[in-house]
Amino acid sequence: MSTAAAEPAPASPGIDRAPSLQDVVGGLGGIPLSRILARPAPGRATEDDLLDVNESRSRICELVDGTLVAKTMGFAESLLAMMLGHLLLNYVIPNDIGLVTGPDAAMKLGPGLVRVPDVAFFVWEGLPGRRIPAARLPEVAPALAVEVLSKGNTKGEMERKRREYFDAGVRLVWLVDPKERRIVSYKRDDDGPSTYGEDAIIEGIDFLPGFSLSVRELFGPLDQKAQEEE
Repeated sequence: MSTAAAEPAPASPGIDRAPSLQDVVGGLGGIPLSRILARPAPGRATEDDLLDVNESRSRICELVDGTLVAKTMGFAESLLAMMLGHLLLNYVIPNDIGLVTGPDAAMKLGPGLVRVPDVAFFVWEGLPGRRIPAARLPEVAPALAVEVLSKGNTKGEMERKRREYFDAGVRLVWLVDPKERRIVSYKRDDDGPSTYGEDAIIEGIDFLPGFSLSVRELFGPLDQKAQEEE
């Protein structure tokens, strides 16, 4: 009997190598490794895996390239998302023009792509049958998608998200920056963004006729404190 070691079998033609962790991180815009879930293995996660994680409330994740990516939102970021949702709802509900969702409403933007904007506004006309979707992962795109920037977000990640939002039919994307206290607004058909500082009023949005947003009012809760007891 021969004792020679068997030579490794040649790689099967047409089978690509598994992506490296570096490939995964690069494709996701250079996000921190701490935001990438190891189970299921990157590249193998499914929509059911996403729903299991999100509905367990252990973390809120998005599904990108078969990878579960944890959202990052601190205390102040969550406060801003709630404040913006409140200001939108105060206008949307009396005018009955659509729906506003918060930072745990996942939506399928394409095959294998599920995003969870921190705040989103949907016009009724953009929803099938002008009804609230019943699916756990509805295939819908909002008119407005809002991302509140956190420490773990990267420029590359935000650039990719904007492309995906616009490809799915989103008309307006806002990046709310708590550190700089500004909103950077991107329109699908415009080349460059508009930046609104604390002294600005955002208005003239065609799908939110009559709505105006004071940037100072939005960021105001970050300065609140309890009144001194007598």
